[in-house]
Amino acid sequence: MTVTPALSASEIHDRLAHPVVDADGHFMELMPLLDDAIASDMEQIGGAELRDRYLAQAVRAFDTVQFAADRSDPLLRRSWPGMSAWWGNPVADARDRATAHLPRLLYERLDEIGVDLMLAYPSWALGYLAGPESELRAPVCRAVNSYTARLFAPYRDRLRPAALIPMDDPATAAAEIDHAVGVLGHSLVLLSGYALRPVGDSGDPLAVRLDVFGLDSEADYDPVWEACRRNQVAPVFHSSLQSHHPARSVTNYVYNHIGGLAHAHEALCKALFMGGVYRRFPDLRFGYLEGGVMWGASLLADLVGHWQKRGAHAIGELDPDRLDVAAVMSLIGRYGTDEMISNSGPIREWLERRPGRPAQIDEFAAAAVDSPDDIIVPFAERSFFGCEADDPLVPLAFGLHVADRPVSLRPLLGTDVAHWDAPAMDLVLPEAYEAVEDGRLDSGQMEDFVFANAVRLHGGMNPGFFDGTVVAQQAGAVLAG
Repeated sequence: MTVTPALSASEIHDRLAHPVVDADGHFMELMPLLDDAIASDMEQIGGAELRDRYLAQAVRAFDTVQFAADRSDPLLRRSWPGMSAWWGNPVADARDRATAHLPRLLYERLDEIGVDLMLAYPSWALGYLAGPESELRAPVCRAVNSYTARLFAPYRDRLRPAALIPMDDPATAAAEIDHAVGVLGHSLVLLSGYALRPVGDSGDPLAVRLDVFGLDSEADYDPVWEACRRNQVAPVFHSSLQSHHPARSVTNYVYNHIGGLAHAHEALCKALFMGGVYRRFPDLRFGYLEGGVMWGASLLADLVGHWQKRGAHAIGELDPDRLDVAAVMSLIGRYGTDEMISNSGPIREWLERRPGRPAQIDEFAAAAVDSPDDIIVPFAERSFFGCEADDPLVPLAFGLHVADRPVSLRPLLGTDVAHWDAPAMDLVLPEAYEAVEDGRLDSGQMEDFVFANAVRLHGGMNPGFFDGTVVAQQAGAVLAG
């Protein structure tokens, strides 16, 4: 049931001393038109054969209206796919639904919604980052990017669409970033958060692992991060594990959706940090959309705790060669059972067994961690966490205490309009503002959440990111401060 707030979104916006940037808005593609546009591009690239290969898959696998509703099908049960996002878009208000489809109407309604600038991400086309056969992903994503660049061109002062970047191959991903920014004029890129890799040569489609680029990748993904730096775009991610988590449900979408994005972001961020990407590219800022901020707080605390016990300064304390076997055997002789004492020989041999020794003893070496600050600073200053307006845990991001020091993380407002969890577009900002009314966020924290952190993420990579937008002056003040 929808509750009417005391203040409308526009009234709340007028109370704020700063603009509102929606760091993760969405639009809904009119798929018959997008399908035609992609098919046309496919035909130009590879003729009728490539076009027909695309049309055989299209976007049906990501449709929230038509889906495999019969979950008892034996073939489906064998592959155990996670239940998809059925009935995933609001339908109660025809005007809101049309707004999600029509950039011109969305543009006209931004004041009513209480948003000055929306960074707009696709909805169904997100599935192209992982859905089609791998050789189709890059050309399909390029076609989508061309379509959205044209669609939003008249509205760039208040609407900025994102370009899709598949990550199966680093050279291809880097080329798509160059093309999206340099040719199509995009200033915002959305990278797939993982690539599916086969395990072994069985050909079993279920025998796959998720390559999260930073750690144990057979391919070198540094060219991708260099392409982001070269093009002055922040690598932003929006992937989910809801289809790939080992504990996925074949029947229950809610089970799969809860934590789906957070789990994907945690795996990726952990790999990027431990694999040294944060260290090798100190000017990059990373955005993790729609998973909330608390996975980041938990990961930060875990990394610091593990470094304190297993970092280079501490891991030697756990070296099995340091064990005083004679002292242990002496105590077994005094306190052990008769069975232990009578088997002292095998026990001694077991305690003296030669330990395995990894080639790299310091598992934090790639990240170059010498103190807790080497972990805290990248999380607190260069990592940005997309949160929805009704997330009650956003205030906790500003009050963490890690390694005996206060730490604040950087949440971003993502309205998620056009999706089921934002059923009324004009109620999103009032939901966010409730944290101010309840005293859980102060005015400065609210400004960070709904404006300044988005500026720091994208403007921190490209000081000209907000040029030509309605928030250019205010964004410049944030970057100057």
